[in-house]
Amino acid sequence: MTDRNALPLVGIPCDVREIGIHPFHAVGEKYVDAVAHGARAIPMLVPCFGEGADLDPLEGIYSTDDLLDRVDGVFLPGSPSNVDPRHYGGHPPRPTTLLDAQRDALTLPLIRRVVARGAPLLAVCRGVQELNAALGGTLFQHVEEVPGRMDHREDKADPRPKQYAPAHDVLLAEGGALRRVTGLASYRVNSIHGQGIDRPARALDVEAVAPDGQIEAVSVRGARHLQLGVQWHPEWRFRERAPDAALFAAFGEACRAYRSEASAREAA
Repeated sequence: MTDRNALPLVGIPCDVREIGIHPFHAVGEKYVDAVAHGARAIPMLVPCFGEGADLDPLEGIYSTDDLLDRVDGVFLPGSPSNVDPRHYGGHPPRPTTLLDAQRDALTLPLIRRVVARGAPLLAVCRGVQELNAALGGTLFQHVEEVPGRMDHREDKADPRPKQYAPAHDVLLAEGGALRRVTGLASYRVNSIHGQGIDRPARALDVEAVAPDGQIEAVSVRGARHLQLGVQWHPEWRFRERAPDAALFAAFGEACRAYRSEASAREAA
């Protein structure tokens, strides 16, 4: 039987999306499921700091450190929105690009504090792009338009299981965190993104690449606990895929270790 007192608390930043005429702070259910059952952790949805239609900035009430004092790890989920290019010196986005200024206002400073504190971090899709941008890297806004790159986007007309089906292999860096976690040199992943890493931040190591050379995973160099981001969606049916199950299990173990260290410091 699971010891509930041992379950770590994982913060999951929300997207801000309009549903009808109202803005909502929300996280996709599949991410909540993977954190709860894959990482064996308690998911805690974190509202965004940024000023919204019905919200004054929350940073005046609590800061990233106030949040990190209360959680044992952070999971950055994917999203239909893109990181605003002004955060990494990119050209202005096209009018059709979906942005989320409130999420940017939370996640970018949050990432920098997570890295500084050495807390566990797992980032998926938009999350890995946020990780790279927050630490000084740059992004391709349209990977499919980069010479030599394939189209990494899904066909939105397909049913969801087909959109999330494995699409290409990734080659894992020898000696990297992802290879240690999965025990594999390569495996096949889904591909559901238009934006992607261009120049990786100096603090990051490349963990995996696609056959066309596109960076698919990175980790924070020298991190005491797992701080890893992947471009694909390991949360999708992770129970059926051993590498993805291993990734969430490793994240959960890192959160438990971090929690134990914090408890030991408080008791000392």
